[in-house]
This record gives sequence, C-alpha cells and structure tokens, in this order.
Amino acid sequence: METLTFITGNYGKYISMQEAFAKAGIKINYFKCDLIEPDINDIKLISKEKARQAFQIIKAPVFVTDSGFYIEDYPHNPGYPGAFVKRSGIASNVEQLLKTMSHTTNRNCYFVDCLTFFDGQDYHQFLGICKGHLSYEVRGQQLKKAKSNLWLVFVPQNCNKTLAEMTDEERINRPDNRTSSTDSFIEWYHQNYIDSKSFLKKRPH
Repeated sequence: METLTFITGNYGKYISMQEAFAKAGIKINYFKCDLIEPDINDIKLISKEKARQAFQIIKAPVFVTDSGFYIEDYPHNPGYPGAFVKRSGIASNVEQLLKTMSHTTNRNCYFVDCLTFFDGQDYHQFLGICKGHLSYEVRGQQLKKAKSNLWLVFVPQNCNKTLAEMTDEERINRPDNRTSSTDSFIEWYHQNYIDSKSFLKKRPH
C-alpha cells in the first residue's frame, strides 16, 4: 500500500488530522492544495469530486475532508449555509453571523463532516456529525489547529464553552455525543489495509 496522503489548503485541518492518525499509529503525508468545489449544496458529492481531483494531482491513494454547517433557524433560510459554509463567508466573518442571528432564540446548529478516500478505483465515504448551538458573542482565541473560525462561536452539545475556549483535553473528551468521519475512516483503514496486510505477511507460503 502506498503512503496515504491528505490534501487540503487548510493547515489547521491537517494538524487536527495528523494528531488523530498519529494516535492510531498511522503516518500521513500532507499536500497543500486548494481544490475546486462544484457549486452544489451536497457535502458527499463535493467531497467525492475533490477526491477525484486530488488523485489526479498526486497519482496515489488520497483522502479529503469537507464540512457543512447547518443553522436550524437561520433567518429566511433554515439550514443555511450547509455545504456553502466557505463560499458564504460566514466562517470568515463570525461577528456578522452573530449580528444576523441576534434576534433568533433557536440557536441550534451542527457540523456535518464527510471524509472521502479514493485509491484510484473505489471511493469510500465516511460521515460524522457534531451538534451544538451558537454563542451570543465571540469567545476564545483563534488557534492554528482550528478547522474553522466558527470554533469561536460554536458551543458543542452538553458543553458551556465554545470550541475555541476549550483546552485540547476538553475538546477531546467533551460529552457531546458527536460522531467522527475521521475515526470511522481510521478504523476502516486499519481493517482493510493495515491489519489485512499484516495478516497476509504472516500467512505461510
């Protein structure tokens, strides 16, 4: 199996991904590249297309991640911005987001993550969800490992701090019942590539 490569233009995403894979004993390469996103509000289709582009660039097994951010009662557009979180500008201007939401009492929102692995033949996709609510003000500090500026205003379920206010230990152990596309992929990758490869090596010839 060739070295596994993660492609993204967001270094913060890579740092978080590297930590997760290191804990599982898996080394990943990082290739910085901004891939073209199709103009559709569908996380799975966007992720699949970006994985196809990524493989064409490096010609080796690759995975990409994409996130959608859904605000239940966004004024006049429930569920916005969805897969358009980056292009909407919401993530880069969280102060404006809070102004827009200032008179909205239902502040429930959630992230949906999609990780797509492509080996040149088959696509494998994994989904994760993290529920919570919007704070009423920007809280915490911008971190290099932050996947998004939304960490400054997103309070996970069953928590009272934004992601940006939490320590690394608090973020890892938070009781929000989230699911992780990364954890699901790591488990699958171990079973299908690492463990199976080790088994084949041990088989008598």
